[in-house]
Amino acid sequence: MSRIDRPYVGIPSFLRAPVVTDLDRLDAAIAIIGVPFDEGSPFLPGSRLGPRALREHSLRFTGGLYDPATRRDFLTEELAQGLIADLGDVDIAPTNVEQSFANITATVRKALDAGAFPIVLGGDHSITYPIFRAFDRPVHVLHFDAHMDYADEANGLRYTNGHAFRHVAALDTALSLTQVGIRSLRSARKQHEDIEAGGNRVIPMHEVRALGPAGIAALLPEGAPVYVSIDVDALDMSLVPGCVSAEPDGMSYPDLRDTLKAVAERNEVVGFDFVEVNPPLDVGTGVTAYLGALVVIGFLGEICAQPRWRDRLKAR
Repeated sequence: MSRIDRPYVGIPSFLRAPVVTDLDRLDAAIAIIGVPFDEGSPFLPGSRLGPRALREHSLRFTGGLYDPATRRDFLTEELAQGLIADLGDVDIAPTNVEQSFANITATVRKALDAGAFPIVLGGDHSITYPIFRAFDRPVHVLHFDAHMDYADEANGLRYTNGHAFRHVAALDTALSLTQVGIRSLRSARKQHEDIEAGGNRVIPMHEVRALGPAGIAALLPEGAPVYVSIDVDALDMSLVPGCVSAEPDGMSYPDLRDTLKAVAERNEVVGFDFVEVNPPLDVGTGVTAYLGALVVIGFLGEICAQPRWRDRLKAR
């Protein structure tokens, strides 16, 4: 092992991808974007440190990405040819949510305009709205979470992590919203009714188990473009100590992994985010951040293993 491959050495870009700070010069197929924002978290702060922790734990995978169960290598071409770029973190304007959101949208739009596939590391879940706002093409939204995050404006609050998907669903570019893993007793009946009144779907955990990964993927039209948003609290509370909003009775890692694989195989994933890792709450080994990095890398690997991704690279 060379010295730079050791996870505690060097600048922690995601998977040691080249760092690109001049977005006008971006020439990559995949863009990693950090959003260190947690002003949308009304209970406890700390997820602003999530992007850094996810990057640090991604360095543990740079010795090779091989699955002994399937005998498959992942991201070989993407890493060898420098097709992944880490764009660093979006500029956050503390206490100025609108400006921070504008910066998020502008950065994601720059990546899209350059032809790059955006992967956004949060941060709290409020950031999905300004991320999704950057997409000009209509796509379906697939949302993994314990909570619906569909609160209406009240008491002057509009942009917390509990509001994001009401804003997302209201955009003309959202063809549909499918929410998977919803289970919290801190939910509100009105949110559930409003989601379904808009023609969207809530899939609680008993339906997740009944449908299975292929059944969840089949809820979306085959071959359709899909944006995926993953809250770490979609996973069971026992797996994610470093999450302020964790809930019991959640998805196992194989549940989430296999569902994301089924989605990658069936649909055109146009981008995704992973949010709500809270490093100050995590255990000393950083298992939540490690699990988050594993989910992100595994999902990206499945996306890049599809024939449609090969076609996209040929067209670059």
